[in-house]
Amino acid sequence: MGNAVLGVIGGSGIYDIDIEDARWETVESPWGEPSDQLRRGKISGLPAVFLPRHGRGHRYSPTTINYRANIDALKRAGVTDLVSLSACGSFREELAPGTFVLVDQFIDRTFAREKSFFGTGCVAHVSLAYPISPTLQDRAEAALKAEAIPYARGGTYLVMEGPQFSTLAESELYRSWGCSVIGMTNMPEAKLAREAELPYCTVAMVTDYDSWHPHHGEVDIISILRVLKENSENAGRFITRLAADFPRQHQPCGVGADTALEYAILTAPEKRDPELVKRLDAVAGRVLRRS
Repeated sequence: MGNAVLGVIGGSGIYDIDIEDARWETVESPWGEPSDQLRRGKISGLPAVFLPRHGRGHRYSPTTINYRANIDALKRAGVTDLVSLSACGSFREELAPGTFVLVDQFIDRTFAREKSFFGTGCVAHVSLAYPISPTLQDRAEAALKAEAIPYARGGTYLVMEGPQFSTLAESELYRSWGCSVIGMTNMPEAKLAREAELPYCTVAMVTDYDSWHPHHGEVDIISILRVLKENSENAGRFITRLAADFPRQHQPCGVGADTALEYAILTAPEKRDPELVKRLDAVAGRVLRRS
């Protein structure tokens, strides 16, 4: 399957991580500019690539992030497995601030973002029933357990548009749906990772109880910043352990994320838009080159 290259996307509060022989590299994408340069090097001897989702200095809001360029750039950099570190609010009493949640499902409530690499001239439909790679999630869980970081496995991540936080009515609605956490960034990121055939795993780091909790009230930015710092320190330990124990050869994804495009492209070769196909060279080149 080839050598493994671990990709890490850092969310709010995580704008750099410890990488050996690190260098910032500009990776150009036909989908526009990524959030920042890519930080390339090794973590515990494993080739790794890091991207701060909001850019260094937190320049991009959840809505203005160029998710397509980010995923495309990571694919071009050779990433084989992608871990998303994301700050989130909790809908469950037991998921207290400081808990890392390995979610396995999403509900996408965003409405102002480009959500696919495909479209008119090259139509594709990928399966997203199971958006998280269980193989990658197993490794994430083992790393969290080894580092004694509080965590929970399983749950649904409600992705809201933002940048404002929820009203109380919205928070109560999402709780009634059975959601576990809420955030603003993992969609369309997870969808695009699947289209790019990148096994993907979210580590949702709880900072607050959203606005539903009767004893915590509305979201408090000062408290969130304090927890963000603590979560960032734990995230660094988690990534170091994950990389140390990570297989040096890429292992097949348990839900077929790394072959998601095998039968997904429906547009006949002679009907495909050459310009769109050209832009898809990194994301879908594996299958397009066979046509």
